[in-house]
Amino acid sequence: MKGCPFCEKDNKDLAYTRLDRYPVSPGHSLVMPARHVDNIHDLKPEEQLALIEELKATKTRLKQEYSCDGFNIGVNLGEVAGQTVPHIHFHVIPRYEGDVPNPRGGVRWVIPEKADYVRIAMQRAFDKLKEEDRNAPPRTIPFD
Repeated sequence: MKGCPFCEKDNKDLAYTRLDRYPVSPGHSLVMPARHVDNIHDLKPEEQLALIEELKATKTRLKQEYSCDGFNIGVNLGEVAGQTVPHIHFHVIPRYEGDVPNPRGGVRWVIPEKADYVRIAMQRAFDKLKEEDRNAPPRTIPFD
């Protein structure tokens, strides 16, 4: 598509990988179909398969080239989800031991107040106990 930064007119593959221009970590890559498709639901079955194969190959290459310890793989669908280029693409973000203080929750940190699900679950349980205690009949303490 004219003007799309991800459309490569000479690309004969169904899917391909390129490095992100604004990487969040060394090796941050984008995996996308060669055909201009803005939504994952519009991919043909053979493109879906090619994308999965390309994701696997990219992960292997990044592990070898960057010696990363893990990955976040994600896609932004729609402007409200952060999609800035209307050509479906998967972010493959290499992660490194110690790159953040607490990686627990991973992609959940897209919405920070929802990310720490363990703390949220504990807070809900604590709030429930407080409510149950508030509704419990008064306790008497015997004095001897």
